Amino acid sequence: MNSSFEVHGRAINVRGRLVRIARLDGDKYHFIDDPKPLLDGLQKCGARIDLFTFMQKVDEPKPKYNYPMEWDNLAVLPVSTYDHWFNHQIRSLPRNRTRQAEKRGVTFREVPLDDALVRGIHGIYNEVPVRQGRAYRHYGDDIETVYRETATYLDYSLFIGAFLGETLIGFVKIVMDEARTQANLMSIIAMIKHRDKAPTNALIAESVRACAERGIPYLVYQNFSYFNRGGDSLSHFKEINGFQRIDLPRYYVPLTLVGQVAFRLGMHHRFRDRFPESLATKLRKLQKYRHSRGSQPSAEAT
Repeated sequence: MNSSFEVHGRAINVRGRLVRIARLDGDKYHFIDDPKPLLDGLQKCGARIDLFTFMQKVDEPKPKYNYPMEWDNLAVLPVSTYDHWFNHQIRSLPRNRTRQAEKRGVTFREVPLDDALVRGIHGIYNEVPVRQGRAYRHYGDDIETVYRETATYLDYSLFIGAFLGETLIGFVKIVMDEARTQANLMSIIAMIKHRDKAPTNALIAESVRACAERGIPYLVYQNFSYFNRGGDSLSHFKEINGFQRIDLPRYYVPLTLVGQVAFRLGMHHRFRDRFPESLATKLRKLQKYRHSRGSQPSAEAT
């Protein structure tokens, strides 16, 4: 029950069956300076929308609007210069692993989204069926699917490839907001068989370098933690690479009576996200064990 359309020139995605929740296409990458005209347009668009959700920018941590809200969070790295990040914002382990990639012959460069990059990404996606103890959702994607999903937000994106010789062994896709006040790591992945070369750590370093060169003050690595999940290996990886948890307002604006009731009952969250943290942790461990029995488990560099 997903749909997409435009309101006041902004692309909107709507998801859900019982509760229809709308958000900007590229939520966390695109933001609203004045939500009222968009809310008026959503109410008049003719589509059933129960809730509209949006969040504020990284540099606006205090609530600005008088709408129902909850606290969301992002993993944020303040960027000034590459040298400051390398010498003062990260720990010794990622510093050493960043050097390790160069010592083992890995090179990095910004690349366009062309056939060569898509074929390289296709090879990375189809290397192993399991990553971080879970079935990898891109395993089995064909070339056309890889291109279609990688080509989103191209006007605001840049790609950095990690190469061993001429072979792509990892890449990062960075999506910037319209004002270039923050850049977001939308995708970052490397081949498991080249973990010894620490390409993921080095791709973080190259992302910092790209932001510093463009004067972008914040690099964002998705959420720091998720709804019912405590610290894990990924949040630890973010932390030692200089990312900090920043709590930001996320608004849920009811547009129907169903939306009002759903927000009060917490129905705007996925059912599994409403599990107690202890139960959710046990379920994740069970899922990881099931996947690891049939395939070699893997994880990104930490």
